[in-house]
Amino acid sequence: MARYVDGFVLPVPADNVEAYRRIARKAGKVWKEYGALEYIECVADDVKPGKLTSFPQSVKLKANEVVVFSWIVYKSRKHRDAVNAKVMADPRIAGMGPESMPFDGKRMFWGGFKSLVEL
Repeated sequence: MARYVDGFVLPVPADNVEAYRRIARKAGKVWKEYGALEYIECVADDVKPGKLTSFPQSVKLKANEVVVFSWIVYKSRKHRDAVNAKVMADPRIAGMGPESMPFDGKRMFWGGFKSLVEL
């Protein structure tokens, strides 16, 4: 069965990476508790501005920021919807409003993806 992936890209001020890591660890534990198969958060190490598009350009990266690329894996879209409903109702996540985030959520983007190839 093909899995389903939610993907996220966002800018995080370099000074806030550790604060972001703490929030991501907490959130990841909640997602996994409710059934997510994988929860991955990565910080850019080798991403350069492109001529037309790039990770830095996608989030309008500022000089003091880094790109974070994240994904959560589920059994299916139906499974994702069920897990996310539980996660969003959990008070540990509900307390994480935009005002408490160590990044500019207006420049974050995300989406759900059907698996195309799995090896």
